[in-house]
Amino acid sequence: MGRDVSSRTYTRDDRQRYREKIQRCLEALATMLAEDSFSFPRRQMGLEIELALVDDAMRPAMANAEVLEKIDDPSFTLELGQQNLEINVPPRALAGDETLGLEEDLRASLGAADDKAKDAGANLVMIGVLPTLRHEHFDQRWLSNSSRYKVLNDSIFAARGEETVLHMEGSPIAGRVPERLLSYQESILPEAACTSVQLHLQVAPEDFAAHWNAAQCLAGVQVAIAANSPFLLGRALWHETRIPLFLQSTDTRSQELKNQGVRPRVWFGERWITSIFDLFEENARYFPALLPETDEENPVELLAAGGTPELAELRLHNGTVWRWNRPVYDVVDGVPHLRIENRVLPAGPTVLDTVANAAFFYGAQRALVDQERPLWTQMSFHAAEENLYTGSRHGMGAQLYWPGIGWVPPDELVLRRLLPMAHDGLRACGVSDEARRRYLGVIEQRCLARRTGSSWQRDTVVRLEERGADRGTALAGMLERYVELMHGGDPVHTWPV
Repeated sequence: MGRDVSSRTYTRDDRQRYREKIQRCLEALATMLAEDSFSFPRRQMGLEIELALVDDAMRPAMANAEVLEKIDDPSFTLELGQQNLEINVPPRALAGDETLGLEEDLRASLGAADDKAKDAGANLVMIGVLPTLRHEHFDQRWLSNSSRYKVLNDSIFAARGEETVLHMEGSPIAGRVPERLLSYQESILPEAACTSVQLHLQVAPEDFAAHWNAAQCLAGVQVAIAANSPFLLGRALWHETRIPLFLQSTDTRSQELKNQGVRPRVWFGERWITSIFDLFEENARYFPALLPETDEENPVELLAAGGTPELAELRLHNGTVWRWNRPVYDVVDGVPHLRIENRVLPAGPTVLDTVANAAFFYGAQRALVDQERPLWTQMSFHAAEENLYTGSRHGMGAQLYWPGIGWVPPDELVLRRLLPMAHDGLRACGVSDEARRRYLGVIEQRCLARRTGSSWQRDTVVRLEERGADRGTALAGMLERYVELMHGGDPVHTWPV
């Protein structure tokens, strides 16, 4: 979705050409998979972090264009809302001490960017949902100044034909009744409230299905032990409110289409796969184009002539189907490769927590792939999907299903089963002992303390309200303390309430 698009109105002919071009892209991809045309020199990881901007009063700072100009670093780009930026971390090997280098580089980049953002009256925050957002911040005028965002907004609302409905019931704060949200919105800007971390892993084509299936198995655990998005529009909702918010804010379906079982564009999926081709083919089969832009490339002819097709239409379409684990086809210096993009994690709370979450995912995923009997042959796909929503709603208080154990809290599942596996997986990936112990040690202590960014936010707001603050004042006070501790760098399980 980083590609710019034209601002013109699309015609029926545009859509028909796009559909036909997608089919040619699929044909070319199938040939490339059959002929093993992909590069895989070593296992590489990549990282994207979406960031929120706030002013000194902790209100959203609608200043991303000015902040981006001040930062003047190509690693930083615009995101959907004017209170958002994104940092794209260059890919690097997973083995050795690279994760330690990643943590050091991230600290330096974000620290320097935050210093420059202050010149524009803004501060960078890594948090899953900015708790001080209000209804007026979802007005369409706060879309970032890029044609692709306006076209995407218009296309989603044209497909839906009516307002977006945000409708959630929260996981109750101890001793209180569940809080509810019912809100009607006329833009896709609620999606901009969802600031996440996207983990990339380059994989060989023949290994893609196993890695994707393993990532699907882990999604519910990941989000339960890393939740950091408990508040939206003043309400205490899910521990990881990003998950339902992303689904609802980009939903192109009317209520009647939902009742018919039409698939949402924010999608967990519906089955285990045997090839990356399954996912791209499902995208083309189930989802109409939102941005039917075509180019002149004939991918089949180019491939037959010995070239490497860009598959631009296939990639653009893939960028408008928001799977929680997304397949990626990319070309670098004329050489194609495949990646899995893991999208379930929220941003923050700290750089150390972020890198620890990544290390846990890469290690546990590798261990599941290496098992003699794959885990996904022992559990239903529906159970993995339910784990995602249960973990998102209740965080450490969830009960997740795991084969051989049954229903188990996420912290117990990690400590008993997945953490030892993650150690084995990182060893198999060649990660150094120092890095492995540092980052998985953070995950261990977080589970022992049962403290996530979400639980810290909720507990802090409760404490401030008990001292007499109203909800708005409590959220701002909590966020001010959050930003201070985020810059301190200690992992969230050590944060005092």
